[in-house]
Amino acid sequence: MMHLARILAAALCLAASASAEKPNFLFILTDDQAVDTISAAKVWDAADSALQTPAMDRLYQNGTSFANAYNAGAWHGAVCVASRSMLHSGRFLWHARQAENNRFRESIDAGRFWSQRLKAAGYLTWMTGKWHVEAPADELFDRVTHLRPGMPGTVKSAYQRPIDGKPDPWSPSDRSLGGYWAGGKHWSEVAADDAVAFLREAAADPHPFFLYLAFNAPHDPRQAPAEDLERFPLDSIRVPENFLPLQPHHKAMGLGPASLKGMRDEALAPFPRTEFAIKTHRREYRALVSHLDAQIARVLAALETGGLSNNTYVILTSDHGLALGRHGLMGKQNLYEHSMRVPLIIAGPGLPKGGSIPRRVYMQDAMATVLELAGANREGVDFQSLLPAIHDPSAAGHGAIYGAFGERLQRAVIDGPHKLILYPADRTVMLFDLTADPLEMNDLSKAPAMQDTLRRLFRKLMELRAIHGDPYDPSGDFPQLGK
Repeated sequence: MMHLARILAAALCLAASASAEKPNFLFILTDDQAVDTISAAKVWDAADSALQTPAMDRLYQNGTSFANAYNAGAWHGAVCVASRSMLHSGRFLWHARQAENNRFRESIDAGRFWSQRLKAAGYLTWMTGKWHVEAPADELFDRVTHLRPGMPGTVKSAYQRPIDGKPDPWSPSDRSLGGYWAGGKHWSEVAADDAVAFLREAAADPHPFFLYLAFNAPHDPRQAPAEDLERFPLDSIRVPENFLPLQPHHKAMGLGPASLKGMRDEALAPFPRTEFAIKTHRREYRALVSHLDAQIARVLAALETGGLSNNTYVILTSDHGLALGRHGLMGKQNLYEHSMRVPLIIAGPGLPKGGSIPRRVYMQDAMATVLELAGANREGVDFQSLLPAIHDPSAAGHGAIYGAFGERLQRAVIDGPHKLILYPADRTVMLFDLTADPLEMNDLSKAPAMQDTLRRLFRKLMELRAIHGDPYDPSGDFPQLGK
């Protein structure tokens, strides 16, 4: 009996040792965080120069970033649902849409969700914050705390404002309005509290962990403490260079008429857009990003204090970007760069520090990367690990990037320096040179010299349509591009 006990004890020690060798993962997912909101990355124009993000800057400097990380789009207006569904299922856009039809039951029963794959590899899986996936989080993670909906509650006074010369009915720091203040404490602070508590437990647990920390911020309603708002005087905020009072294709894009009857995000600011309204919304957005950054700092500090940082990979990204006045838009239901691109940083043992890789990737490639680092099963995952690109910039990747919004509303493809955008409803064709024109202000689609490029990009879009399982065939609406 004593001999058997010694064998069992030895086996447990070996199991604990094996677990200790596996890396931990802290995955930080934000909501609506545009690619130009990390000050160290210095993306685009100087309109965001007032925003300082010291915690995210440190992560940027201590890890490897992907300067061109994309979300491929969405099948409806809640772009975050599609983005997160792709992230957790590992499937491309329309494959994920098909799986969502039965609440991912087939995928879950097969153990193919991200957290399930990590559980099978010996990981403790924890989550806090926003879920917004049509699947049962409680079934997929070992522990779930403060599960949040798609967005905090909102009120009528948050929309169609502010109007020049009139009192603003909305105050981001008014706790009586609920939203992020519902429950008595700002949701970003609650999520950080949960993560800090998890990390304290993890420091005393021999098992490797996967902590999925999903903030609702900086999604609207953009509420932050008064001290964060005070950091951004309105006269320090500038409108984006590609600001427009109205988006000419607003209805064709599936965003509805220029009124409250359209897409919810677009109704946040009045029509036509005014510089005053856009500056106000961008000020409130910066305040919420600043508050978010402070909460991320607390979590990273807990990682250090617990002695976990040497064996933990930290990944920071967002589900999609946001327009906030660019191209006459407020939301993310579009295929411009400001709404498709997101920050993507990965830091951890053995990875280069301070580098920025220009290769185009999908933000959901982070899921495949975590699985590879964890030694977990990647069978059936459409996305690619980022590790080859991190260690060898010349390694093959996705190549062209596909984008879609709605079943027959918007399509895009990016290949080389050029980007093609299509709006089938009014047969709009747009072509941009992202190298010469990163803010997408100069449409080249009518230039005679660019017609071969248009046709080449359309052929590439048709190729990617098949790979991504897109049910819409644009060749009937754009016959001239298929010649």
